[in-house]
Order: sequence, then C-alpha cells, then structure tokens
Amino acid sequence: MKPRLLMSTLSMVLGTALVAGCAQGSGGDGAESDASFDPEAELSGNLNVMGFGATDEIATTRLDEAKAALGDVKVKLIEGDLDIQQFLSAVATGEPPEIVYADRNQIGTFASRGAIIPLDDCIEGEGIEMDAFNEAAVDQVTFADEVYGIPEFNVVQIIQANSDLLQQAGVSVEDVNGSDWQAVSDANKKLMKTEGGKLSVIGFDSKLPEFLPMWAKANGADLISEDGRTAQLDDPAVVEALEFAVGIYEAQGGFSKVKAFRDSADFFGEGNQFAVGSLGAMPMEQWYVNVLNDVSPDAPMAFDTVRTTDGDPLAFASGSAWAIPKGSKNPEAACRYAATMTKTDSWIKAAEARVALREKEGGLFTGLLTGNVEADEQIQGMVEPSGDQKWDTAVEKTYEANENTFALPANPAGEEFEAAWQDAVNRVLNGQQEPAEAMAQAQEEAQQVLDEAWDKWDNR
Repeated sequence: MKPRLLMSTLSMVLGTALVAGCAQGSGGDGAESDASFDPEAELSGNLNVMGFGATDEIATTRLDEAKAALGDVKVKLIEGDLDIQQFLSAVATGEPPEIVYADRNQIGTFASRGAIIPLDDCIEGEGIEMDAFNEAAVDQVTFADEVYGIPEFNVVQIIQANSDLLQQAGVSVEDVNGSDWQAVSDANKKLMKTEGGKLSVIGFDSKLPEFLPMWAKANGADLISEDGRTAQLDDPAVVEALEFAVGIYEAQGGFSKVKAFRDSADFFGEGNQFAVGSLGAMPMEQWYVNVLNDVSPDAPMAFDTVRTTDGDPLAFASGSAWAIPKGSKNPEAACRYAATMTKTDSWIKAAEARVALREKEGGLFTGLLTGNVEADEQIQGMVEPSGDQKWDTAVEKTYEANENTFALPANPAGEEFEAAWQDAVNRVLNGQQEPAEAMAQAQEEAQQVLDEAWDKWDNR
C-alpha cells in the first residue's frame, strides 16, 4: 500500500478506534489503569500475538521462555508481518490482539491516534530496565514523553566492499566509508566499469532514497527536530547530502541505469554482486554479512563503519518493538510476554541456540544486535575468531556501528513524513527536480502533515 493511502486509511480507522475505545473505557484512558502488572501474579487467559512469526531459533527459544513465564496463558501467533489495516480494524471493532509486533517507526503514529497504550505501568510493574536498551531504539518508541513500545533487535549499516576491485582501482575501504565525500566520488569513478556503453561494475551505491537520513546525519543534519515537531528537510546540509548521494549515480549514467543493473544481481545467491565482482562498495544492513558468508564465503570482502564527514562511526538504526493495543483483553500477560522476549537472559539463550546450530552446520556465528545493550555486550563475547580476517572485521565493524546509532524521533505522522522526503528524493533521481527545489517542496508537505497530526494530539 502506498504511504499516503496507508495514512488515509490509518487516520480514518483510528479515528473510529479512538471513539470506540473511549466508549469502552479502555486503552490509554482506562485499560492500563485497571491492569495489575505484578511480576509475581499468576496469569491466565489468551494472548494473541500479531505480526510475529517464530521462524528461527532466535525466535523459538525466546518464545519458549515467554510461554514458561506466562504459565497457563494460551499463546497464539498470528504469523506474518503486521497487517496494518487488519490491526487497525481490530482496534476499531474492540477486538484487537493482546499484543503486536511493529516496526519502531510506526509507534508514534499508533500512539498519537490511540491504537496502543503507554507502557509506564507495565515497565514499572514488570521491572523492565529501559536503560538496558539502545538509546536510539528507546527514542523511537517514546512519544510525548511516554514509552509505547519495548524495543527488539537493532538494524544498522556498515560499508561492504569488494576488496579485489578496491585494490585494482588503487583505492582503500577508507576511501569509500564516507569520511571524505570527494574521496568517495573519486573512488566511485575509478571503481565503475562499462562495456559497450553499458554499466558492468557499479562503483559505489549510495542507496537512495532510503539512506538519505544517514547521509544527512553524516553531514551534521537531522531531517526532523528532536521533539518530532519540525521538519528540517530544506536544511542546506540535507540538500548538500542529497546532491552528493545523487551525484554518485549521475557519474555512472544516472540512477535508472544503476538501479536496473543492481536489480539484475543474484542478491541472495552465490552469484551476488560481490562474488561476481559487479559492485565496488555500498552501505548495507549488517544482516547481509550472514548472507554473503553463507552463499559466498570466499568472496573478496572489506568492511568498515559508515563515517561522518568528521570521521566518526555512524549508523541509521531501525528495528521492531512490542506494543499493547488499546482494548487488549490481557495487558498483564502482554506485558510479561514483552518483558521476557526482550530480557537479557532470553537473548543469551537464543544466542546459545544459534551458536550450537552454526557449529552443527559448520557456519559462522557473527553475533546478534538485540536492541538490549547488556545482551549485546554478552553476546559479542560469545563470538569466536573465525580465522578469516574479513569476517572478523565485519563483526567488529557491526558492533562498532551499533554503538554509534541514531534514529528519527517518534512523531504522529511517521509514514506521511517519510513519504514527503522519499518522494522528493525520487523526483531528483528521476530528473524531475533539482535537490534544493525538491527538498523545499518536501519541507512544506512534511511540515503540513506534522502540524495537522500534532494539532490533533495537542487538542485531543
């Protein structure tokens, strides 16, 4: 579903949900005040979990821990990614699941429109140590000074490069880590190759539109103010970041040519772009390291963190969170479930299960980024040297990136705000506008949706 259509649907359904919820005296205005989040309480009833699938040992191990902690509670997974329309319709009709697993960038919107409840009582009652979580992750689930979600997992980017192509071009991974944009542009031209007028090697992929926040932050700018109320899309540093990232594509014949060639790659297979030498370097989420190690362990690789223009490590964090819907019929069980799924002991047991599986399969354990800093530190200590420097470096840089994250703050118009800046970037990539003009238009669009959404919240 397109972002604007999604937000139109979300606003309509949640408006109904808010009225229905208030009429029932549930959710943010009542349900949580009736709940007793006693960590010693015996729980019963049902717990329907929407948006979470126990598809691997990391999930199933923690799910077993949660079920044990819940005692007689019957847990049912509604598997698959969170269906936003289905969820909002369930809230509107007063029959929501007891707990949902959502992207953290959805939390502010859900919270502002009354689809989920604040978790302060849950956190206090179950003794959830929020200081143990990644700060950027907590920021994403904190709306209007209240926590609405318990973070889980952290996704970050690192620079991933073909070391053979770097060497042939006479450049290093430091030339493509973003610390010097002119060096990246120069390396891009040296790394790229064409055959018969067609691109045969992508030099550098700046990963637009999705990584604009990262390039802007690397240049000292944020797309939105810390309080989530003011768009900053026309900041000269944001425009400069877009000009740089778009210029990377223009030097290779334009975004459409790069994208077409990129999309033709066997991205998840042994013929991936690094294995066959058709990509010099790109920032990419850390999970791709496992893909490469599994399908092309002998690929010539080099890794580094993404760097700011001052040379500091940087990563644009994303991930998921557990939230309790307005009208949840078993908020106590939902709270204990979220607490157990995200606590350090559960993550350690899950990591041990993965280590055992990797050893059995002869694979490499590269650690986990859980969103829980205490768990991350302990799990990092479980990672054994592989004997292959490139993969050890990948792990090292992943954890370094995880310690230097930022995220866009929660706001009540998350999807629409994202649509404003992504649409602007796409207009530039498609040759419809210049960066300054595109971001000026996006600024107006984004500020309008923010003002409208915050006005509804402030005058609720």
